[in-house]
Amino acid sequence: MKLETVLVIISAGVEWRIATKYYADCQLCDSPYNQWFETEINGIQTIFFHGGWGKISAAATAQYAIDRWQPDLVINIGTCGGFAGRLEVGDIVLADETIVYDIYERMGGAQEALDFYSTHINLDFLKEPYPLEVRRMRLISADRDIDPEEVTALQDQFEAGAADWESGAIAWVAAKNGVCCLILRGVSDLVDENGGEAYGNIELFWQRTPEVITILLKSLPAWLN
Repeated sequence: MKLETVLVIISAGVEWRIATKYYADCQLCDSPYNQWFETEINGIQTIFFHGGWGKISAAATAQYAIDRWQPDLVINIGTCGGFAGRLEVGDIVLADETIVYDIYERMGGAQEALDFYSTHINLDFLKEPYPLEVRRMRLISADRDIDPEEVTALQDQFEAGAADWESGAIAWVAAKNGVCCLILRGVSDLVDENGGEAYGNIELFWQRTPEVITILLKSLPAWLN
């Protein structure tokens, strides 16, 4: 696939601050939503956009940026929570499917809605071997952190290894626009039925996030080869 313009969406505020330090020479610009900046990677126009946290901001900013820059590829990099026993801290998840799981239908069955907001991601455009060791799998999203009481049910129902807040919305919007999508999320913390290691300890998330995001930023040129 020939790439002329690539859009990189970074969701959480702390993740965005790491990216702006990494690309400190780039000029930050404002949009009706959040900040963005432009650089060049491998001769490709690359727009970095702060997508914001949660599904609403993720969907709105993805559509805004796609309309504005008409990218050939949308990339979402960030962190995620991993299910203990399935992933380890530092593992990189390459999403080949996303599901928005916080849908509760009380008038009928929820499966139709779950299917509607599920996105299969075609990764045939990627060259192997991948630039990083990754765990290719389904990634589930909700506007909340993983509930320890639901860990077993989420793994049984969705065969999930990790969860985040935004990737399901970004992948869905990209698919609706017919744009290729690449989602790379690094595991910053683990959750099991007894709780989450970063729950009530956000400093742990802040401590681990810079390493995850820096690894992903350093690998971007190789993903775009």
